[in-house]
Order: sequence, then C-alpha cells, then structure tokens
Amino acid sequence: MKPLFALAFALTLAPFAAAALPAVGDVVGTTPETATAALDAAGCKVDSFEPEDGQIEAKCVDAATSKMVEIYIDPKTGAVTQVKSDD
Repeated sequence: MKPLFALAFALTLAPFAAAALPAVGDVVGTTPETATAALDAAGCKVDSFEPEDGQIEAKCVDAATSKMVEIYIDPKTGAVTQVKSDD
C-alpha cells in the first residue's frame, strides 16, 4: 500500500514542480516572444522587459506565490544570469 501512496503523493506535487521558476543558467531565449513563452511555462507571468546594466530584466509575477520576481537574462545567450524576488 505504501508504493501506491507514494505515487499518489508524487502525482499531486507534479504540477508544482513543473511550474518552478527558472534558475540561473536556464536558457529562456533572446527575443521577447521566446523569453515570455519560456517564463510563462515556468510559472512566471511577464509584465515587462527593460534593459539594465547590459542585461535584459524581465519583471514577472510568480504564479505560485503571487510575488514580483525580476529575472535577468543575458541578451546574447538567452541564459538567466540572476533571479531576484521580494522575499
């Protein structure tokens, strides 16, 4: 009976694991369209993009916590370089 419980528990948490915020090093894209799609898929609804210190700053809302998050993206590679939240 324990394996069945473990499977049910894992399936219950699966949607939350799939919607985790992007981490440093994740590639989200170099265009607003691809970055928006990747961030939305990761559970971060994009409000705006703006240049900041040679990076692209994406301001978005974390779907899990409803908190504002700033995702910094390298404009050449599309990789996430920093993630800041209002914690």
